[in-house]
Amino acid sequence: MSIANDQDGTVVFLPHRLNRQPVVVRGLTADELWICAGLSAGAGFLLGIPLAWLASSIALVPTLIVAGIAAGVFIGGGLLRRLKRGRPETWLHRQLQWRLALRFPAVAARLGGRLLITRSGYWTTHRGQR
Repeated sequence: MSIANDQDGTVVFLPHRLNRQPVVVRGLTADELWICAGLSAGAGFLLGIPLAWLASSIALVPTLIVAGIAAGVFIGGGLLRRLKRGRPETWLHRQLQWRLALRFPAVAARLGGRLLITRSGYWTTHRGQR
């Protein structure tokens, strides 16, 4: 099988993984890494504020943010890698979009959540006898 079409020079064969995002850290793509790091930084910030107030040291806030990011990427990366195993590439993004559409419809409307089917119940094709 030839790679190029002899008539017009176009490529007939393209690898199916050509447009996939590369794995960056611990099985996470760049987008997933940003999600994991952002949520971990937020958790570190929320935990650091009361601890900084109790210890009277503002330095605890950035320290816990960095520690939260490190723990989040290490622990969260392992969890996400296990969750993603055997699923399509877009599973994580669609799962987050679906959960937003169910729990926060106003936010989901701005993020494209109205494109998802959120109806629950029985589906029928009406092909059988009525």
